[in-house]
Amino acid sequence: MSFALHGLAVSPGITVGQAHLVSSARLEVARYEVPEEALEAEVARFEAALGRVREELAALAAHVPPEAPPELAAFVNLHRLILDDPSLAQTPKALIRERRANAEWALVLQMEKLARRFEEIEDPYLRERRADIEQVVERVLKALAGGRSLPEPPASLEQNMIVVAHDLSPADMLLFKRHRFGGFVTDVGGVTSHTAIVARSLGIPAIVGLHHARDMIREGDTLIVDGLAGVVLVDPDPLLLGEYRLRQSGYALEREKLKRLRAAPTATLDGTPVELYANIEVPQDVAEAREVGAQGVGLFRTEFLFMNRRDLPSEEEQFEAYREVLAGMDGRPVVIRTLDIGADKAVSPDGAVEPGAAAPNPALGLRAIRYCLAEPQVFVTQLRAILRASAYGRARILLPMLAHAHEIEQALALLARAKQQLERDGVAFDRAIPVGGMIEVPAAALALPMFLRRLDFVSLGTNDLIQYTLAIDRTDDAVAHLYDPLHPAVLALVANVIRSANRARVPVAVCGEMAGEPELTRLLLGFGLRNFSMHPAQLLAVKERVLKTDLAQARPLAQRILRQSDPARARELLAKLNA
Repeated sequence: MSFALHGLAVSPGITVGQAHLVSSARLEVARYEVPEEALEAEVARFEAALGRVREELAALAAHVPPEAPPELAAFVNLHRLILDDPSLAQTPKALIRERRANAEWALVLQMEKLARRFEEIEDPYLRERRADIEQVVERVLKALAGGRSLPEPPASLEQNMIVVAHDLSPADMLLFKRHRFGGFVTDVGGVTSHTAIVARSLGIPAIVGLHHARDMIREGDTLIVDGLAGVVLVDPDPLLLGEYRLRQSGYALEREKLKRLRAAPTATLDGTPVELYANIEVPQDVAEAREVGAQGVGLFRTEFLFMNRRDLPSEEEQFEAYREVLAGMDGRPVVIRTLDIGADKAVSPDGAVEPGAAAPNPALGLRAIRYCLAEPQVFVTQLRAILRASAYGRARILLPMLAHAHEIEQALALLARAKQQLERDGVAFDRAIPVGGMIEVPAAALALPMFLRRLDFVSLGTNDLIQYTLAIDRTDDAVAHLYDPLHPAVLALVANVIRSANRARVPVAVCGEMAGEPELTRLLLGFGLRNFSMHPAQLLAVKERVLKTDLAQARPLAQRILRQSDPARARELLAKLNA
């Protein structure tokens, strides 16, 4: 029987293939009492399971192919770190002894405690790291049951295989490294989940948040995965299958054509130059940014250097990472955003990053620049590392989540302290390094002049700006449909920031998801934007739209859209703008 499932498209493309179902251990386990004389044997059983999973992850790490995206090895290493963390490796043993309980129950009890902490995290990337803990626990549960985490698919599924799972760990994905698979569909996950990140890095279609796909799809079912529309079609009829095969070929051809634009100068039809920058998370992303012809890095999310570890990265470690990116971009500008971390993390006296007390409202709590100013030692260490690296390229510093002028003044004072320390030690750095600010809080957008007087440039973080303006959590399925870049209030804020910055002759960029959406490229150009920063995979599609844009036509239509109070009418005008 043919049917369709709708989810969240996280990696574009169209693929047709056969379903391969992946099972995962259920995290709901029964509790039973262990006799006093058998407690040490139960602890030993738990330790043996940990040992088997360590061996399994070590084997995965050793067999990562050289051509694999760097994220894959990083994810395996992350799971190894989680496995060895005392909260999972030691605490369950204490629970076994204290509660006289079986290992499975003790492990899951501890996992649920950790998961509740992650649910309170405001930052969407950090919040979704809960899935990594669950995936590691699943591996241990399977080892306790005597099973292996994920079987290799048979060779018959090597071509056009589509993996279907309730959830899928990137480490599990490595087990398919010798097979060509067409895509992934999962019941859970979000746009920043590891499955989504790996799928995008591999350039394969993926849909998450399907809820019941794993239960409704059977092994071997023919699937169409439309990563553009977020639709999975199960056992389609021959007519629909033929239509999608044509779409698949057409999409592949269009993507191949885009590669021809890599070296072309980026300008509108009337010759107005436009800058297209790349957003990156780790130094290894530089290769992809250069491959698509990015003119610089518009957002280096440095918090990825701080994540998934108990200790803070040293100044030397940070310096090497920043220097690697600057050297890799070969003289092109690199905008390095300072640490953007939420209120759920605190720095302990020994320098370890540990879960802190839950804030009443993490979204409005101690995060980003607020955290950095509250932890000046952490902040100055990062600023010193950035300054040292600035001797090796065109570095720029970006301060996240500004809302008050005094935040800029305090940050600049700490930057001056870092400069004085380096000057005293005779260390080379760019003394005139530009400092910019993220405009992602409505207050900053509405009071922009006081920020423009103090900053060298500004960058619009549209993801948080939309989220705060509309008072919704874009990762919450219940309200995700309300996340609307075309809401009149959002457009008014975005247009005002661009207009005000241009009038003040302060460079302005957009580095949120709006910048990487080709359907919004002409609208932003019509507002006056000339600097876009996005995921490298989106850059050439945006570049094509820029090259085909007539600013004389785009400006008046963009202003008409801006004046609309009806989002439906705004969408009609946007379609006309993109026609």
